[in-house]
Amino acid sequence: MEYIDNVLFVVLLVAGIFLFARSLNSIFQNIKLGKSINRSDRPSERWMRMTYVALGQSKMGARPVAGFLHLLVYVGFVIINIELIEIIIDGIFGTHRVLSGLMGTTLYGLFTSTLEILALLVLIAVVLFFARRNFYGVKRLTMKELFGWPKNDANWILVIEFALMTAFFVMNSSDVLLQRSGAYQTLGNFPVSELLFVPIIDWFSFADTALVFTERSAWWFHFIGILFFMNYLYYSKHLHIILAFPNTWYSKLEPKGEMNNLASVTREIKLMMDPSADPYAATEQNSNDKFGASDIFDLNQVQLLNAYTCTECGRCTAVCPANLTGKKLSPRKIMMDTRDRLEEVGRNIKANGTFQPDGRQLLDDHITREELRACTTCNACVEACPVLIDPLSIIIDLRRYMIMEESSAPQEWNVMMSNIENNAAPWQYNQADRLNWASE
Repeated sequence: MEYIDNVLFVVLLVAGIFLFARSLNSIFQNIKLGKSINRSDRPSERWMRMTYVALGQSKMGARPVAGFLHLLVYVGFVIINIELIEIIIDGIFGTHRVLSGLMGTTLYGLFTSTLEILALLVLIAVVLFFARRNFYGVKRLTMKELFGWPKNDANWILVIEFALMTAFFVMNSSDVLLQRSGAYQTLGNFPVSELLFVPIIDWFSFADTALVFTERSAWWFHFIGILFFMNYLYYSKHLHIILAFPNTWYSKLEPKGEMNNLASVTREIKLMMDPSADPYAATEQNSNDKFGASDIFDLNQVQLLNAYTCTECGRCTAVCPANLTGKKLSPRKIMMDTRDRLEEVGRNIKANGTFQPDGRQLLDDHITREELRACTTCNACVEACPVLIDPLSIIIDLRRYMIMEESSAPQEWNVMMSNIENNAAPWQYNQADRLNWASE
């Protein structure tokens, strides 16, 4: 029974890591449902972009207040969880603040002081984020696509982070009081705890036994809370904590306005231009070619990675001219709908072993044609995204399917495209008359 705590700790640690790895594998398998795409070119440029955007948070500064608060939470939360190394070693071997012996008294004091200050900044930022999201009325955070689970998810993450930071301070404050009584060895500096939290806990006049129970309870709560947070990410928009790094690495390096050519269209054009080709044989050979996308299987793997990485911050929608003029298009909703359909297909495959047609698809059942037709392809959403997500590429692929596979377009579009096909210009006059205006 002497090592029951250590055994329990190891069991929880292994179980938490296993469940987390299983969730990541599920996401990876779903992303693999998309078409493969080669984004391994210019690796040095990709590493630089990932470092600058994902690690350096460079695009968050476009909105300074939110960007600064996000930086506090991001940097503070990451650095504070360096302490997880100490918790894991202590949990496995039954030691107490083992890093103090490795760092030495001075360095460990600086380390714990830094963690305390960062934890306080995280606590303040989380409270401000919660107030801003729920009471300040930021338009992009109150749109209808966030009603229900998305809003609750964002709030739950803030509540979890607040609880973890509070447990961190309760643990340190109890430790300080136990050090003062001589029950614990004097290790580390805890300026925030001593100033704000120790007086509160000391007010209850706990005996050493109760203080040890409080300190151990907060320690276990902090550890289990981190495991819970780690596994909650799979169900949350906060997957971007992890996926922002590969997402920025695999992002498009070409100019934003440059559209890709469809291989299926290229083959058709080459066939038309080759007098020796047998059009009927080629058509039969390429009968599976599909212009554009109607479901997630037609999108590429980077687009599906984009869907999982979406932070639901709404910066894309906030700058979308179509949305600003009252149209239904919301680039954020495009990404959320793509992720929902991807998860729907993933559950279908898990239940049946392979995908069984469910009579649903991304187009129409998740994303409406009205939304797609409202897009002006201005790239404002792509420019605004802090993690380099590209909603426009999905919109374009879905519109390609509508027009090239179904000939589904408004009359005005059909007239324009007929003119381009027949006259090589959007206007309804003969090519020979194109320069008549100059004679006037």
